This record gives sequence, C-alpha cells and structure tokens, in this order.
Amino acid sequence: MRILITGTAGFIGFHLANRLLADGHIVFGVDGLTPYYDVKLKEARHALLAQSNRFTAHVAMLEDERRLAAIFEAAQPEVVVHLAAQAGVRYSLENPRAYIDANITGTFNLLELLRRHSVRHFLFASTSSVYGANEKMPFRETEQADHPLTLYAASKRAGELMAHSYAHLWNVPTTALRFFTVYGPWGRPDMALFKFVDAILHDRPIEIYGEGRMSRDFTYVEDLIEAMVRLVACVPARERAEETDAQDSLSPAAPYRVVNIGGGAPVHLLEFVEAIERKLGKKAERRLLPLQAGDVRDTFASADLLERLTGYRPATDVAEGVGRFVEWYRSYYKL
Repeated sequence: MRILITGTAGFIGFHLANRLLADGHIVFGVDGLTPYYDVKLKEARHALLAQSNRFTAHVAMLEDERRLAAIFEAAQPEVVVHLAAQAGVRYSLENPRAYIDANITGTFNLLELLRRHSVRHFLFASTSSVYGANEKMPFRETEQADHPLTLYAASKRAGELMAHSYAHLWNVPTTALRFFTVYGPWGRPDMALFKFVDAILHDRPIEIYGEGRMSRDFTYVEDLIEAMVRLVACVPARERAEETDAQDSLSPAAPYRVVNIGGGAPVHLLEFVEAIERKLGKKAERRLLPLQAGDVRDTFASADLLERLTGYRPATDVAEGVGRFVEWYRSYYKL
C-alpha cells in the first residue's frame, strides 16, 4: 500500500516506517525536524529510512497547509498515520502555544486533506494522558476522558473529537490510538528512560517525581508497532455500529473507534529504575521529588479491545525492553 506517515523522524514514526518498509509498503514521510530535542537524532532516523527506495521524506510543518496539500497530492496515500505532534507533558507548561499550532492547527489541516482525498483508513496517535483525572482502573476506551490535566492532553483529546466529527461528516474511517508510555531503542531524550540512562552513565543524579510512588503501563516500541500494523486492517465501519456492544468504542454516529495500546501490566517507577540499574551494573543517585503539576500518579491500560480486534496484546517484559534500549544507547553514543 501507499502509506503516508507524519512524524517519521520521531521515535514511533521511525519504527513504524521501518516496519512498513520491511513489509514491502511504499512510505511517504512528513516531519518538521523541529528542535524540541536533538535534531541530529531525528536526521539519523530519517537517514536509515532513506536506505530504502520505497521511502520518500518530506521536511514540512503541518501548519503549512499549502506544502502539506502538495505532499498529499503527490503521495496519493491509501492509509494515513498521523504521529507528528508537539509531545511532552511538562513542556506544555512552558510553551503551550506549540501545542495549539502543531496538535490543533496541524491536525485540522490534515483532516481537511482527508475530507478531499478518500483513504481506506486514518490512524491518529493519541495518548493515555487524555484519561487525566480518571481514577477508575484499568482505563477503558468506553469511559469518559473529559478531565485532561495538561494542555498536551487537552490538545490530543481535541484531536480525537475533531477526527470524530470529520469521520461523521465526510465518512473518513478513523481509529484513534491511545499510547501508554512507549519506550525502546531510538527513544526520545526527554523521556524518563533516556534521561535516567544518560544521567547514571555520566554520574549525575536522577530526578524521580511523585517520590517514586508512581506507576506506568510501559509499552515496548516493537509491541506498539505490531499492534498498529494489525490495526491498519481493522477499519471502522459506520454500518457495524448497530452490532457493537458495551465493550467496543465504535461510534454510533461515525466510522470511528478509539483503541488503547498498552499491555495492561503497570510497573512502579522505582522498579523501572531498578531494571535500569541492573542492566547498567551501576546504582543511581536518586532525588525523590514531589509530583509535578499535570502528572497523573498511575496509568493502567485495558488491552481487551485491542486483543479482541487483533488477537494481540503487548507483552515484552520491562527488563528485556530496558536492556534493548541500553544496548542501543551504548552503541549509538559509543559508550
């Protein structure tokens, strides 16, 4: 298939494009190469993808409507996967405007193109952060997600709602994917695993928020990609809405569904740190800090709908996943 992915120089976009190329698809990548974190790391990801003659990279911002339209017209994609976004929960406290520009305006521009170009399936990357103040565990797709705690979460929830309206009005088959703390090789420098490994190896203390009493439903990146690839074929259909049940998030008004991608096995943050220490063979100097504004104490995905749709559930053990990241980190940075 001809597949357009936004955010191919990003962590998840790189892995997804790499997998789809390996499976024989034609991939068109769009990425703004923004300096939110090390641009050289983003360029290195794109360089690896460019080794395939079935990959075409476009450097463009989603806010640039004309440029995006020209890319879309040239690509003529059958499937669109929208991963590009301004990420980061904490950064949204410092630079909220970036989230409006990228996550709201950028998503709107893409939806307008989907309205004019028929595609088989549109997959939109959302986040577990949309569950916000919800304390009922595990998080299920059919429960309310109306109390976001950060502008990042609010912008992603807004993207879900915008996509639903376009699915309803213009019959764009859409799946919103709620990711749960994705980690692994080529990961983002602003995320906990990268920061912890980097700090420990360079003899700096690590900062652990929530006094270490937080837990996260960590999802290894290759597990996430396997789930996404399988979900490409699970196209929501409006006529199936009448057949759905209380466990399915399929909309009664649109070819639209929300799916969690997480293993449903939360790990306490201190256990995560211990897994890193074991792999590095080195203890961390720990600084326990209060919970930061906007952080939730726990995340816990229900993977029941994902497994029902695809027959698959993420299952990579944290120790194994952390080990693979550390091996990549040492190789990439020659440590």
